[in-house]
Amino acid sequence: MRTQFPKLEKVVTQPFILQSQLYSSVKDRTQVDRDLESLKKDRVLRVFKLNTGQDDHAIMFMDDYLKQMESAVRRSKGKNQDCSEVFEWFEKYVLPSKLDVSIDHLELCSLLSHGGDARDKHITLLMNAGLLTRQLIDPNMYWFSIPSIGPILKGLTQGRKEVLSLLNRRKYKEMLLSSLEKTRLRLSPLDVRFHLRDLIGSGQIKTVQTATGLLARVSTD
Repeated sequence: MRTQFPKLEKVVTQPFILQSQLYSSVKDRTQVDRDLESLKKDRVLRVFKLNTGQDDHAIMFMDDYLKQMESAVRRSKGKNQDCSEVFEWFEKYVLPSKLDVSIDHLELCSLLSHGGDARDKHITLLMNAGLLTRQLIDPNMYWFSIPSIGPILKGLTQGRKEVLSLLNRRKYKEMLLSSLEKTRLRLSPLDVRFHLRDLIGSGQIKTVQTATGLLARVSTD
């Protein structure tokens, strides 16, 4: 799946997959969750809660995430050298210790303090670099985030709507999957197959085998 991540113009994001896409490929969701947990503990990958308004989680290999982080740190240091030591503290003390998708303010400060005197200005720098996002419901909690993912999140949301709208306009709200996969989306930089794996895995679209081929149908459940 990683190799199928679309190459996007003007978007510098390392490949990631959605948890829902894994569910579309593997029937046993419990086993998927167990394997993800094991790979997280082995620090092979990280899971991120996406700010899409839905229960979306992105999965990125740790090596890819560190490359993405390196680019964000370079851009941030170019704008402001002050307090830039916090990036080293974050990579060395926070990432290996905290495997969850979120972290509270006190724990974040405590882990950063292994590197030096952590202050609010350091956390602001991490947020400005796109490594942390403050939670709206609880301002003392932060989501770990993927830097520069904003344009893709917008495309993810709009692409879902476009695919579902395309099917909903059909008489029976269904279409041959092979035909649907050839559709070019207007509102998303992501390939339509990326969206289909997501929508099938999340249960918004179901597939039905017919004599003419696999049919994609809007779920009514």
